[in-house]
Amino acid sequence: MTRLTAELWVAAYLTRLRLSDIPAFITQKGDATAGAVLVKLNTLDGQAVAYQRSFDLMTGARRWVALAEGDEADVDAALDRQKGFDPDLWVIEVEDRQGRHLLDEPGLSD
Repeated sequence: MTRLTAELWVAAYLTRLRLSDIPAFITQKGDATAGAVLVKLNTLDGQAVAYQRSFDLMTGARRWVALAEGDEADVDAALDRQKGFDPDLWVIEVEDRQGRHLLDEPGLSD
Protein backbone atom coordinates (compact mmCIF):
# COMPACT_ATOMS: atom_id res chain seq x y z
CA MET A 1 0.00 0.00 0.00
CA THR A 2 1.32 3.43 -0.92
CA ARG A 3 1.94 5.79 2.00
CA LEU A 4 1.64 9.56 1.96
CA THR A 5 4.81 11.57 2.36
CA ALA A 6 5.28 13.04 5.83
CA GLU A 7 4.92 16.57 4.49
CA LEU A 8 1.60 15.81 2.78
CA TRP A 9 0.24 14.00 5.86
CA VAL A 10 1.20 16.96 8.09
CA ALA A 11 -0.45 19.45 5.70
CA ALA A 12 -3.65 17.38 5.65
CA TYR A 13 -3.62 17.00 9.45
CA LEU A 14 -3.16 20.74 9.99
CA THR A 15 -6.03 21.43 7.58
CA ARG A 16 -8.35 19.04 9.44
CA LEU A 17 -7.44 20.69 12.73
CA ARG A 18 -7.98 24.18 11.30
CA LEU A 19 -11.41 23.17 9.95
CA SER A 20 -12.32 22.08 13.50
CA ASP A 21 -11.01 25.37 14.96
CA ILE A 22 -8.21 23.59 16.81
CA PRO A 23 -4.93 25.57 16.83
CA ALA A 24 -1.82 23.62 15.81
CA PHE A 25 1.74 24.48 14.89
CA ILE A 26 4.76 22.78 13.38
CA THR A 27 7.42 23.05 16.08
CA GLN A 28 9.96 20.95 14.19
CA LYS A 29 9.96 20.32 10.47
CA GLY A 30 11.42 16.96 9.54
CA ASP A 31 12.22 15.12 6.36
CA ALA A 32 9.57 15.90 3.74
CA THR A 33 9.38 12.36 2.43
CA ALA A 34 9.85 9.88 5.23
CA GLY A 35 10.19 11.76 8.51
CA ALA A 36 8.34 10.32 11.49
CA VAL A 37 5.62 12.51 13.04
CA LEU A 38 5.02 13.11 16.74
CA VAL A 39 1.97 15.04 17.93
CA LYS A 40 2.00 16.94 21.22
CA LEU A 41 -1.42 17.72 22.66
CA ASN A 42 -1.19 20.71 25.00
CA THR A 43 -4.36 21.14 27.06
CA LEU A 44 -3.18 24.58 28.24
CA ASP A 45 -3.39 23.63 31.93
CA GLY A 46 0.22 22.57 32.40
CA GLN A 47 -0.48 19.05 31.14
CA ALA A 48 0.34 17.48 27.78
CA VAL A 49 0.49 14.19 25.90
CA ALA A 50 2.89 13.28 23.09
CA TYR A 51 1.63 10.72 20.57
CA GLN A 52 3.63 8.57 18.19
CA ARG A 53 2.43 6.25 15.48
CA SER A 54 2.94 2.59 16.34
CA PHE A 55 2.78 -0.53 14.20
CA ASP A 56 1.22 -3.67 15.66
CA LEU A 57 3.24 -6.61 14.31
CA MET A 58 0.49 -9.11 15.18
CA THR A 59 -2.32 -7.38 13.27
CA GLY A 60 -0.44 -5.10 10.88
CA ALA A 61 -2.50 -2.16 12.15
CA ARG A 62 -1.08 1.30 12.64
CA ARG A 63 -2.33 3.39 15.54
CA TRP A 64 -1.39 6.37 17.65
CA VAL A 65 -0.09 5.65 21.17
CA ALA A 66 1.06 7.90 23.98
CA LEU A 67 4.83 8.34 24.06
CA ALA A 68 4.78 10.57 27.15
CA GLU A 69 2.10 12.26 29.23
CA GLY A 70 1.86 14.40 32.32
CA ASP A 71 3.45 17.73 33.14
CA GLU A 72 4.13 19.70 29.98
CA ALA A 73 7.81 20.16 30.92
CA ASP A 74 8.25 16.38 31.19
CA VAL A 75 6.55 15.82 27.84
CA ASP A 76 8.76 18.49 26.26
CA ALA A 77 11.83 16.75 27.69
CA ALA A 78 10.71 13.45 26.14
CA LEU A 79 10.21 15.19 22.78
CA ASP A 80 13.66 16.77 23.03
CA ARG A 81 15.16 13.31 23.57
CA GLN A 82 13.36 12.01 20.48
CA LYS A 83 14.60 14.98 18.44
CA GLY A 84 18.15 14.09 19.51
CA PHE A 85 17.71 10.54 18.16
CA ASP A 86 15.97 11.49 14.92
CA PRO A 87 16.87 14.72 13.08
CA ASP A 88 14.23 13.90 10.41
CA LEU A 89 11.42 14.05 12.98
CA TRP A 90 8.34 16.25 12.61
CA VAL A 91 6.73 17.62 15.79
CA ILE A 92 3.24 19.11 15.67
CA GLU A 93 1.84 20.89 18.72
CA VAL A 94 -1.94 20.94 19.09
CA GLU A 95 -3.46 23.32 21.63
CA ASP A 96 -6.93 22.41 22.84
CA ARG A 97 -8.41 22.74 26.33
CA GLN A 98 -10.92 19.98 25.50
CA GLY A 99 -8.15 17.51 24.62
CA ARG A 100 -9.15 17.12 20.95
CA HIS A 101 -6.42 15.95 18.58
CA LEU A 102 -8.43 14.16 15.85
CA LEU A 103 -5.87 11.34 15.63
CA ASP A 104 -8.69 8.83 16.12
CA GLU A 105 -10.60 10.18 13.09
CA PRO A 106 -10.83 8.17 9.83
CA GLY A 107 -7.88 8.88 7.56
CA LEU A 108 -5.71 10.00 10.46
CA SER A 109 -5.94 6.97 12.71
CA ASP A 110 -4.58 4.49 10.17
